[in-house]
Amino acid sequence: MSLRNLALLSVCVLLAACSKVNQDNYAKLKAGMPKAEVESLLGSPTECSGAIGITSCNWGDEKVFISVQYAGDKVMMFSGQGLK
Repeated sequence: MSLRNLALLSVCVLLAACSKVNQDNYAKLKAGMPKAEVESLLGSPTECSGAIGITSCNWGDEKVFISVQYAGDKVMMFSGQGLK
């Protein structure tokens, strides 16, 4: 394995280990929290969708994720799966 490939592999492993989608950050979520504060905690969402003032945003993938539902720009409810 070349030094370049080894360096790239190391960076990928470190990025995966530093995911903000984890149990510690999930425990910090609270109903009524502003959307900007959630994004400060979790980073930019993977995807968002919504209608009529209700927005749902997800962080992570189909196995490990945090999902937050907003009314306006305040957390209404949230859920998570596969968090460590």
